Amino acid sequence: MTIVRDIVEQKGHSLHSVAPDDTVLDVLRLMAKENIGAVLVMSGDILVGIFTERHYARNVFLEGKASPTTPAQDVMESHVIHVEPEHSVEACMALMTENHIRHLPVLSDGRLVGMVSIGDLMRSMIEERQFNIDQLVQYVRG
Repeated sequence: MTIVRDIVEQKGHSLHSVAPDDTVLDVLRLMAKENIGAVLVMSGDILVGIFTERHYARNVFLEGKASPTTPAQDVMESHVIHVEPEHSVEACMALMTENHIRHLPVLSDGRLVGMVSIGDLMRSMIEERQFNIDQLVQYVRG
């Protein structure tokens, strides 16, 4: 069974973050440059929020706020649902489904060590199932 640690080690520990007082425009530019759908909001080494495309659509665009002047902290999600490296892929998928989210920061002893997306989890599940199928085929063939 694959755990979050395996995914984080495979994809690397590179994270994209912004400060709480960075503007939404700065955050959107970073997201576009890196081709990502979520950015962590950090105050030093402390995770204080997450900003996603959904937050932009609902909390900025639909509210008529100005991206160049609105700080990320005004529109981010400050109650960040997260997991630990020992969580299973299945547990993460359940958590994402239950909370209607697509990104989970990974914390170990309160320290940010990575982030997994629903795409990362699906890729891992598909690879694991393909491995199991290949093993069964080899067994049947002898």
